[in-house]
Amino acid sequence: MEAERRVVIVGAGMAGVQTAVALREQGFTGPVRLIGAEPHQPYDRPPLSKAVLLGTAEGSAFDVDFEALGIELRLGVEVTALRPGAHEVDTEAGPVPYDVLVVATGARPVALPGSEGVRGVHLLRTLDDAERLRPVLADKHDVVVVGAGWIGAEFTTAAREAGCAVTVVEAADRPLAGTLPAEVAAPMAEWYEESGATLLTDARVGHLEPGEVALEDGRLLPAEAVVVGIGARPATGWLAGSGVALGPEGAIVADEHLRTSAPDVYAVGDCASFPSARYGERLMVHHWDNALQGPRTVAAAVIGEVPRPYDPVPYFWSEQFGRFVQYAGHHAAADTMVWRGDPAGAAWSVVWLRRGAPVALLAVGRPRDLAQGRKLIEAGTPLDPERVADPALPLKSAARG
Repeated sequence: MEAERRVVIVGAGMAGVQTAVALREQGFTGPVRLIGAEPHQPYDRPPLSKAVLLGTAEGSAFDVDFEALGIELRLGVEVTALRPGAHEVDTEAGPVPYDVLVVATGARPVALPGSEGVRGVHLLRTLDDAERLRPVLADKHDVVVVGAGWIGAEFTTAAREAGCAVTVVEAADRPLAGTLPAEVAAPMAEWYEESGATLLTDARVGHLEPGEVALEDGRLLPAEAVVVGIGARPATGWLAGSGVALGPEGAIVADEHLRTSAPDVYAVGDCASFPSARYGERLMVHHWDNALQGPRTVAAAVIGEVPRPYDPVPYFWSEQFGRFVQYAGHHAAADTMVWRGDPAGAAWSVVWLRRGAPVALLAVGRPRDLAQGRKLIEAGTPLDPERVADPALPLKSAARG
């Protein structure tokens, strides 16, 4: 009977594709239909902020033989509504019935208020976005980047590599203000200057015109292109009225097995939040690794297994300004922060502890720290802070006992 159940996956990004693949890998033989709003063959997003922009990527399409796996692709189709009572989703091409629905619609970038319809303003989330920005870099335009978060830093890195003049406008007093503590993010401000970019902090955009950005304090910035990177929100607007419970910022409220409040409906990736026993709070993780890991839990639940609660150590990486930056864990739960190395140098780390056990780690140019630290976080291994603070010692040697 399981083989006859129809699984429909809405969203053809990493989370959706990996859910379809995981279902087949775990033995599901029923119909699997993958619906994507974009017309392109499903693709990976990390290369968009550098290799695709610079024209050095051969392509970012997933290396998945959908036909051989018996996965039906329906691309270029927007899903407009969910009707759980009828077990159907509405699309531009008509209703699609399901027995099990997996929502993997990801997140959409936040637009800068007042930027709608202004020529030369760009977001960077999709392949089409990257393709529109490639000529900007190729022609070495003057660029203003709004937002000094991860996307802003990665785009600035690519634009400087291409020879563009770049000014970054950040409303907070430092880069990554909503992500990292001030003392950790502050050294990263110098990376912009080292690259030749101008970083303006405590600066807000007043209004935009073609070719120019006006700041609230009256400064005028020349801008043949403006790239906005001020965050993303779950792409869940189409669920309005469906009865699926949504939390802050519109994230789908999923349980420890990534089930939603609607029967036979799961949610995975950037569009969902999940309860973390490890950190004692609900997490919403907008990163590639979450979209890779969550599908295994969903697939196991769909085929009738009782999966372990989904409670990963969040992980992401960023390549910016010649540095490889990695982060694992969730530092909001920490009571102690320990530096490993000098943040003015090329390689350093920060380890966050809670009652002596590591809960998060940021590594700049120290991949071994990340690899060892991630395992220590997963195991909840108590550490000796004095040994943690010695960058010459392997982090795993700081384990107590």
